[in-house]
Amino acid sequence: MVTAKKTDIRALDLPQLQQHLVAMQQPAFRAKQIYQWLWEKSATSFEEMSNLSKDLRKALSDGFTINAVQVNNSQFSSDQTIKNTFRLVDGNIVEGVLIPMDDRMTACVSSQVGCSLTCKFCATGYMDRKRNLNADEIYDQVVLIDKQAKQNYNYPLTNIVYMGMGEPLLNYANVLKSIERITAPDGLNMSYKRITVSTAGIAKMIKKLGDDGVKFNLALSLHAANDKKRNEIMPINEANSLKALSEALKYYFAKTKNPVTYEYIVFNHFNDEISDAMELAKFCKHIPCKVNLIEYNPISFADFTNAEGDKIDAFANYLKSQGITTNIRRSRGKDIDAACGQLAVKEA
Repeated sequence: MVTAKKTDIRALDLPQLQQHLVAMQQPAFRAKQIYQWLWEKSATSFEEMSNLSKDLRKALSDGFTINAVQVNNSQFSSDQTIKNTFRLVDGNIVEGVLIPMDDRMTACVSSQVGCSLTCKFCATGYMDRKRNLNADEIYDQVVLIDKQAKQNYNYPLTNIVYMGMGEPLLNYANVLKSIERITAPDGLNMSYKRITVSTAGIAKMIKKLGDDGVKFNLALSLHAANDKKRNEIMPINEANSLKALSEALKYYFAKTKNPVTYEYIVFNHFNDEISDAMELAKFCKHIPCKVNLIEYNPISFADFTNAEGDKIDAFANYLKSQGITTNIRRSRGKDIDAACGQLAVKEA
């Protein structure tokens, strides 16, 4: 006898859940109660749903599943950063990071198992992409990291960055659904303005963000403002040139009026000269933006090293002289391979 496969209940929207409840000869309002347990209270079992009858909880357990993500392992950095490996229901592992700062508590979450983009400086780029994460798997990372922030630092999450493993815009529907659930009043009720999605630069999907009128922040991993250098470290640039990206960003800004953040890792003897800063400043003229200069975090797969401190300072000062808001981002969690570009699952 073949056992019927259970339905992933969090893959259903509210009207779909109502249809299921009516088919089970339950009043439709029960769906709203269940939805509240799933997305506001972040329940991971039907037994937690205490305002439902025992019979209904059993019926739900028989017909549905909550594919809850679990913390597999946590590592604590000397700077208080916490890196987690999360185990998914199918046994796959992704990583997520809690980054505590003086004025904020940030969760860095993954959107894919592995990545298909092969950026030469990023550890995840040396992994295969196994699959996209579902919206609830992204949501669960946020819930688990928020719990960690409260337990360890007595402070809730304030910010979320989609800068973990994977390219968010290649998992577009699930990323947007996860953000909808994280920001919805009947979800986690966080502000869109506290969420940043980072992309390596897929022009047509940046335009789609504009068409969809998204309210969250967009960051572009730029790292070079000429095509020759960018092609060398980011093969995606060959199909998404700087010209194509600038056009997509202008379109996005015209639709959303949201300024963009450019992320720029300053590599030693590669993109750290004032001539590189001049190219970046020129690219910054397209739309309102700011620049985050990022310290490089070495990985065993690649030969890149971080630029000298005085070079980074001179680079930043040039951009500021051109009226461009510029921040230098120091690495966090480097000692546990939790820093930007270091996420690569080392365990099965």
